[in-house]
Amino acid sequence: MSSYTIRPATLRDAKAIATIHASTSETIYRELIPAEFLKPQGADARLAFWREAIEYAEPQVQVAVDENNKVIGFVGYDRSRDEGTKPTVGEIWAIYVLPSHWDTGAGLALWDAARDGLQEEGCTQVTVWLPLGNERALRFHELAGFKRELTTAKTVPVGGFRLEEIRLKRATA
Repeated sequence: MSSYTIRPATLRDAKAIATIHASTSETIYRELIPAEFLKPQGADARLAFWREAIEYAEPQVQVAVDENNKVIGFVGYDRSRDEGTKPTVGEIWAIYVLPSHWDTGAGLALWDAARDGLQEEGCTQVTVWLPLGNERALRFHELAGFKRELTTAKTVPVGGFRLEEIRLKRATA
């Protein structure tokens, strides 16, 4: 296990976050979506979103940096975006780590930071939406104590392909 520093993202981190989001998403979705439907969205397309998220803290963004002070992962979290949820329910909007740092503790460190941040905001529950075919992410979240909410399964369009997603939930404490 490696050791990572977790800190709030700054505007200088936006490009690294957008790059990690784009490259890791492509790696993940290449296994979930047929090639003819996969239309990767590059870092430039994601950069404005992450700059705005960092500037306005919506979602709140934390980064994991390695011993060379290189950003290798990030987590975005805030109140749940799901309609009808209580204000005490938070949501992991995104959690991504470079594949070269998978299974090194970076994801767990980011999850711990998000949980702490959500608790500080008064959230007692946290949710995350994941593609059903993303076994790595499902396993990670289940090991972190999340449980699948089977009645939440839904189909979402991704580049002309229909992808199945499910919500997972756990207490923040």
